[in-house]
Amino acid sequence: MKRIFFLAAAALWAASANAAIELPEIISSNMVLQQQTDATLWGWARPGSKITAGASWLPAKDVVSATTGTDSLWVIKLPTPAATFDPQTVTLKGDGSDITLSNVLIGEVWFCSGQSNMEMPLQGFFTQPVEGGGRAIAYSGSTPGVRFVTVPKRGSYTPEQRVAGSWKESKPGNAGEFSALAYFYAASLSEILNVPVGIISCSYGGSRLESWMPEDMVNGLDGEDVGAERDGTRKVDEWHRAAVRYNAMLLPVSRYTIKGFLWNQGESNVGQHEELPKRQRDMVRHWRELWGLGELPFYFVELPAWDYGDADADWAAQFREAQHVAASITPRSAIVCTSDLIYPHERLDVHASRKREIGERLSWIAAADAYGIEGMPVLYPHFREIDIDGDKATLRFTGADSGFTPNQYLEGFEACGADGVWHPAQAFEGLDSRDIHITCPEAGEIKEVRYCFKNFAQGKVHNMLGLPLIPFRSSRPTPLSSCFGGKQPPVKRR
Repeated sequence: MKRIFFLAAAALWAASANAAIELPEIISSNMVLQQQTDATLWGWARPGSKITAGASWLPAKDVVSATTGTDSLWVIKLPTPAATFDPQTVTLKGDGSDITLSNVLIGEVWFCSGQSNMEMPLQGFFTQPVEGGGRAIAYSGSTPGVRFVTVPKRGSYTPEQRVAGSWKESKPGNAGEFSALAYFYAASLSEILNVPVGIISCSYGGSRLESWMPEDMVNGLDGEDVGAERDGTRKVDEWHRAAVRYNAMLLPVSRYTIKGFLWNQGESNVGQHEELPKRQRDMVRHWRELWGLGELPFYFVELPAWDYGDADADWAAQFREAQHVAASITPRSAIVCTSDLIYPHERLDVHASRKREIGERLSWIAAADAYGIEGMPVLYPHFREIDIDGDKATLRFTGADSGFTPNQYLEGFEACGADGVWHPAQAFEGLDSRDIHITCPEAGEIKEVRYCFKNFAQGKVHNMLGLPLIPFRSSRPTPLSSCFGGKQPPVKRR
């Protein structure tokens, strides 16, 4: 390992000795810089070199400079203007080098990470398509303000400084490899805000939450031992290795100035619903500290419905429940419900095809929370309390003040009695009260009611703005995301 370190350091020194300025690939033409901030630019040059940066939006005399340290690293903070679709240039000079980065846009930049449902490109995976993916690719030139950089899938137990991946324009020749979810998010947000949107796509299929944490953090978790993974005494699948995505994919781009985070992950942590909320909260806290840009918003996606070994079991439902808890205890965090965004034939497809709606729902949350746009549809129907009267029950909710659709024969509700056996329940809406009324003679005296609380269940109940009722069990009301209150109401029974 020491030899590898030495060779890597020698290679970096040799490169900086022969080229006065060396840039990470993410600092490239076609990039999007975060508007109205001090955007970080960085790279390497010979120790003691003076590096200057100028930009087409700045007067020629207003350049920003930095001096390379003994580690060959230089870092510059470049002030950026308000967002614009007009292409800009950035110039970097030092020791005789003169680099011009062209076709630069100023707008909003988001870091998108997770596992394969975030990674899944517009062109789809083998036998698993993205609904509307072909159309999105064909018309991708109509979203010129959308730009992408995709970080290659890598892993390392050693923290790294560099990773490949440069910015690409939105056009058919490029868009097929863009993360579908992130593309739909960027296109929707760009349309809402009328500004360019840049996406840093940094995902690895099958990766665990712990893959995206530093080694010292992972080693502090029960049941984790990065050293044992590294030396082979603990056998793990490649995609499950801890800390390695953090080191090789996230860390090298963590200087890039962003607006916030999108996260779609969880399948590889199903079964750890008790541990999830605190672990995810602590990961987010660390990411925010690493970027050093304050309490950046963190929005994420509910675990998709899938078989998970038994479609009618509830361990994935418990994990989704834990995700909502994570959103409630993590400051500036929100979760998108996806219970309705599946088809019956996708029971064995972990990669559900409807990525457009997920991306759009995330963009609505960002518009409301990160950008302060009022009136966005962001409040999902949440179970609040229950009244039980024998084999009947009345359920009350928040987030559905105008009622539910459909209003008769609502599917997905179940009830159980003292024996704990679940039975399908008849459900209909009280048109005056906006409550949902349940009857279930098979259960006898009802003890608990649940809705779509299974590994695979298709939610069909929505509020008037088309947002789905969040799956729940009446013994544990779903908490609100911290962005929208962050409180878990007590169970109320009458």
